[in-house]
Amino acid sequence: MTNKVNILTSQGADVDRVSEALAERIRAFRQQQKLSLDTLARRAGVSKGMLVEIEKGAANPSIAILCKLSAAMGVSVADIVDVASKPGVHVIPENEILTLWTGEKGGSARLLAGTSGPDMVELWRWEMFPGERFTSPGHPQGTFELFHVEQGQLTINIDAHEFVLPKGHSAVAKTDVPHHYANESKAKVIFTMTVAELARK
Repeated sequence: MTNKVNILTSQGADVDRVSEALAERIRAFRQQQKLSLDTLARRAGVSKGMLVEIEKGAANPSIAILCKLSAAMGVSVADIVDVASKPGVHVIPENEILTLWTGEKGGSARLLAGTSGPDMVELWRWEMFPGERFTSPGHPQGTFELFHVEQGQLTINIDAHEFVLPKGHSAVAKTDVPHHYANESKAKVIFTMTVAELARK
C-alpha cells in the first residue's frame, strides 16, 4: 500500500479497516449509479485526486471527509464501517467497533453503532486527555448532537459559543455550524455522543 495521505487518525487506530471498507463502498456505489469520479467528487465537495486515493485504499479520510462522502452516497458512516442497523437485531462484537479518531495524547473516538443512511443516528464514545481537541467545520443542515459526560469535564464550542459540561451533565447542540470538543482540564474526560442527521428533502 502506498504512503497514507490525509490521515484519519494517528497511529493505533483502525485506519486500514476503515480505508478498505470505504474504498469498497465507493467502488460499488459508483458502479451501481454509473457515476464518474468527477461527479461523485463534485457531489461530496472533495477533490478528485483525494477520491482516487481513497478508492485505491491509499488514503485514510478524516471524519469530516467520511461524513461528506457518506452523505453524497446516501449512506451513513455506520454503513461504511459496518456497524449500521440491519433487519432484526444487529449485534456488534467489541472487536468490530472501530476507532475513527485518535488524539495526539492517546484519546479516541469510537463509533459504537448507528442506523443506515441517509437518515441516520450514530452512537459514539469519546475519551480525551488534557489538551486534546477535535474540530469540525459543521455537519449537514439540521444535524443535532447529544452529549453526556461520564467522567471529567468537557468543553464544547458551538459556532463560537463555549459551554463547559462537568461530569453527569448533558447537552443538546445543533452542529450544522463550526464546532469543536476539547479537554481543557487536567484530567481525562469520557463522554458519549449521539448524532442525529436527517436527509435534506
